[in-house]
Amino acid sequence: MSKSMQTQNRRALVTGASSGIGRELCRHFAADGIDLVVVARRQERLEELAEALQAEYDIDVRVEPCDLADAEARTALFERLDADDVNVDYLVNNAGFGSNGPFHELDRVRELDQVEVNVVALTDLTHRFLPGMLARGFGRILNIASTAAFQPGPYMSVYYATKAYVLSFTEGIAHELEGTGVTATAHCPGATSTEFAEEASNDDTLLFKSGVATVESVAEHAYLSMQRGKTVAIPGLKNKFGATMVRFSPRKLVRSIAARLNR
Repeated sequence: MSKSMQTQNRRALVTGASSGIGRELCRHFAADGIDLVVVARRQERLEELAEALQAEYDIDVRVEPCDLADAEARTALFERLDADDVNVDYLVNNAGFGSNGPFHELDRVRELDQVEVNVVALTDLTHRFLPGMLARGFGRILNIASTAAFQPGPYMSVYYATKAYVLSFTEGIAHELEGTGVTATAHCPGATSTEFAEEASNDDTLLFKSGVATVESVAEHAYLSMQRGKTVAIPGLKNKFGATMVRFSPRKLVRSIAARLNR
């Protein structure tokens, strides 16, 4: 497969690329002939992904192992790319994780790392790569939020709060970017079949027993929404209905329903 004129010399940076939605998004970029920088902690998985994509598609894949909870590691990542004149035209802030249980019983360091990855790293990378996009007059930012962004989530309070930030932040900068050639998209999937639930100790909850989307369908919806420059994108009628209903429901009821789903 040869690159089209539109995607020639374009490059996407995808965080959380070693599994789940991030990994599947990499395949969409590769299929469109867009070069990649794949970022995650697990180097072996990244190298396996890079080898597979380069064998199937006519693209370059750069492997960048990085712990996004570490501010110095993020700085080093940016400085390596900058030193090699690697332009990022598509930024996908997909990395993130959650945890389940009463807040006061959860590990404090892990909760703070959750804020660091889900909020601070996303903000940091966006701030670092956005000026280059604006200077070139083209860019796409895709921030993976969640339907959790639309309401508080007892027993996953920090995770829900971080996703509310992602949604609000993305909508804010999307407005600022109008007319620049750069867009920002907040993608808000519901429960999806990835490693997220197991890592969050959430896989046995009602939320993940009441209909789980495939990673392929979620990634495709996210990719197309980003390419179209949509500001807020919610895949699935059930998720769209739920996000709408919380706006008109009593907050106490919304909290109670979320708590039940997360227990």
